[in-house]
Amino acid sequence: MKKDNFTRRKFVINATTGTAAAILSSKLPVFGITSRKQVQLAINGGKPVRTEPWMKWPVWKADAEEPVLSVLRSGDWFRGRGNKVDEFEKKYAELIGVKRTLATASGTTALETALHVLDVDAGDEVIVSPYTFIATYNVVFNQKALPVFVDTIQETFCIDPEKIEERINDRTKAILPVHILGLPADMNSINAIAKKNDLVVIEDACQAWLAEYEGKKCGTLGDLGCFSFQNSKNIPAGEGGAVVGNDEAIMDLCHSYHNCGRPYGKTKDMFTGYPFRGGNKRMMEFQAVVLMSQMERAKKDADKRLENALYLDAKLKDIPGIIPYKLSDGATRSAYHLYPFRYKKEFFDGLPREKFLAALSAEGIPCSGGYGPQYNDGLMEEAISSKGYKRLFSEQRLKQYREELHNLPENDQLTREAVWFYQFMLLAERKDMDDIVNSIKKVYENRKKLL
Repeated sequence: MKKDNFTRRKFVINATTGTAAAILSSKLPVFGITSRKQVQLAINGGKPVRTEPWMKWPVWKADAEEPVLSVLRSGDWFRGRGNKVDEFEKKYAELIGVKRTLATASGTTALETALHVLDVDAGDEVIVSPYTFIATYNVVFNQKALPVFVDTIQETFCIDPEKIEERINDRTKAILPVHILGLPADMNSINAIAKKNDLVVIEDACQAWLAEYEGKKCGTLGDLGCFSFQNSKNIPAGEGGAVVGNDEAIMDLCHSYHNCGRPYGKTKDMFTGYPFRGGNKRMMEFQAVVLMSQMERAKKDADKRLENALYLDAKLKDIPGIIPYKLSDGATRSAYHLYPFRYKKEFFDGLPREKFLAALSAEGIPCSGGYGPQYNDGLMEEAISSKGYKRLFSEQRLKQYREELHNLPENDQLTREAVWFYQFMLLAERKDMDDIVNSIKKVYENRKKLL
C-alpha cells in the first residue's frame, strides 16, 4: 500500500486482519476494573503520564541552509530580482494539482487578493464559516463587505451547507468556506448552492495543505483557494501564503493586485504603467527557499499524521465523553493541522473543560480549547458601528445582522466543548499516542478528585 494513498477509506478496506488488530489493540487500562490501584493526578502532585518533551516545530535541516545563504549573498531578496518565488509557485502548483499558484506575504493577504479579484466590494455580503481564525472575518471587513455567518456542524467543525441559503440575499457575492484544522468542508453541497445562486467560492484552505475531498486537494475545488505558511503551519516559512486557481486570466489579475497593480501575463500586452488597484503583498525570496525545503517532507509528514490520527480515532471514541471529529460528506483526508475532539463534561461529572485541559496538560499532553465565539469579542460591533458601514447598509439590515450573531447555537456549543492537539504531536510514534490516550483515561478515572 503506497503511503501517498493512505486515506481513511483505503485504510479500512486494505488493512489486513493482523494490521487492524495491531492498530486497534490496546495496551491501555480497561474500564470497569475495580481492583486497579488509584493513581494520583499530576495536577494534584502525582507523577505525570508523560515526562518526555514533544518535538519542536518547525523542523530544519542543516543541508537546507546553503540555499538561504545563497539568496542572502546574491542581494536578490525580492521576487522582482530573483527566481526562487517563481520556482516555489511552480512546485506548489504541482504538489496540489492546480494550474497556477501565486505566492503572497501571508494567508491573510492571499484571502484579500482572492476577494478583491473576484469582485467582492463595499456593500457586498459574504457567507463565512464562524469556526475559524479571526483573519477569515477580517479580510471581509477589509473589503468593506459584511461577513455573514452560517452555523457549524459540530461533528465536522465546518460550515453547515443546509443553512447557507437562508442567509443569502441580493447583496450576497461569495461563499467563503473554511477547511478548518485541516478538515475539508462539504464542497459538493457548497458549490451546488453557489452555482444555483450565481456566487463565487473562495476556499480558506489556510490549514488544509494536502487535505482531500473526493480525491482532489482542498483549495482546488472553488474559484480560488488560499493557503498560509505561517510558523505553526504544516508547511511553514515564518510567514507566507498562496492563492491557487485554474483560470489563467483570474490568476493574472491576482498577480497584478499583489504587485502594486502592475499588469501581468496577457494584460502586459494591453496596458502599461499601473492600470489596476493593488498593493505590495509579495512573498520574499528567502521564504520561497525555506518553503521548498519544507515541502520535501510534506507528504511523508502528512502520512504520519494520518496514521496517528486514525489510531487516536479508534482509541478515544471508547472513552466516555470524548467525541472525535467526523469528516464531512465527500471528504477523504484531513491535513490534521490540529487534531480535534469534543469534550462532554456531563460524562466527567460536570468537570469544566478548563479543569480537564489543565489536568491533561499536567500529565504532559499539550492541548487547547481552540477558538471562542469571536463574533462576540467586539470586532463585529466596532465594524458595523463605523460611519462607513452605516453608509453602506441600512439600519434595518445592521439590526438584523446583530440578531444573527446571537443565532449560532451549534457553533456556540462547539466553542465550549472543543479540544485540540497540535499537529507536531501527530508526528511522534505509537507509544506517544498511547501517552495521549492513557492521560485522558487517567483524568476520566480520577475526575472526582478535580471537582
